[in-house]
Amino acid sequence: MSTGNFVADRLERMRKVMAGHVERGDVPGLVWAVSRGGETHVEAVGALSLNGTAPMRRDSIFRIASLTKPVTAAAAMILVEESRLRLDDPVDKWLPELADRKVLKSVDGKLTDTIPASRPITLRDLLTLRFGVGAIMVYPFAYPVQHAMAEAGIAPSADLFRGSPDAFMKAVGSLPLAHQPGEGWLYHTGLDVAGVLVGRASGQSLSAFMQERIFGPLGMKDTGFHVPAEKVDRLATAYSRDFQTGKLGVYDEAKGACLPSPRPSNPAAAGLCRQPTTISLSRRCSSARASSAASASCRAPRSS
Repeated sequence: MSTGNFVADRLERMRKVMAGHVERGDVPGLVWAVSRGGETHVEAVGALSLNGTAPMRRDSIFRIASLTKPVTAAAAMILVEESRLRLDDPVDKWLPELADRKVLKSVDGKLTDTIPASRPITLRDLLTLRFGVGAIMVYPFAYPVQHAMAEAGIAPSADLFRGSPDAFMKAVGSLPLAHQPGEGWLYHTGLDVAGVLVGRASGQSLSAFMQERIFGPLGMKDTGFHVPAEKVDRLATAYSRDFQTGKLGVYDEAKGACLPSPRPSNPAAAGLCRQPTTISLSRRCSSARASSAASASCRAPRSS
């Protein structure tokens, strides 16, 4: 049996698979969306929290973690499209903290054992995570530069930086690069730095720029770096998994201190929240746009 662009028994199969994750206790609840031929099918199952009574809804709000990265990249590319930034120009004008960098002779070496950077850092380096600072995948931390990042509060983790963009850049600028610009890939931090760059080059906070140039035009009314008080009842509790026991533990409750108020900084690599049903809409809108960065004719569907 077919229903529009979807086959009913296949939707039922997906429904059972998704519900199984909740029944086994893998997650308290979830929302899924399938888009095909211009039609979107959305369902929700479970609750907003373990042992909670508030049901998961199709307009529930989630922390989207590293899916913030492509949104930040899109913001940067808007400025490239407008010739306010260029991919291969040095970023020193806007990020003087990154000028005249020193580079570790060896990634595991002393912080003072450095050589000069071979060239300036560019926006392309930031967007491709090749500017020289980021997650070094050695655990537990073993290298001096890893410990230095942790002490400065900028080691990539679920604990987002809470200071100002200027304080963040001061911390980044205090460290040597782990490799020459463009010569190695280190996850995460490049997009946080790109977010500061977007803010300084645009003369706005990253949050304001994204709202004006991306979220507003695309009708993404529930997407942002914090969740206002009137929407907190739709925010799902965040959990982390204990890899020794396999059990979930609360990382951040919906009404905790992490998100209900704006932060001085907007963590551009991992800080956004949004509801899942805006994803397929924003894809359709951005695909249909002509020359503008985001089509003003696209609006989010009304939540049921």
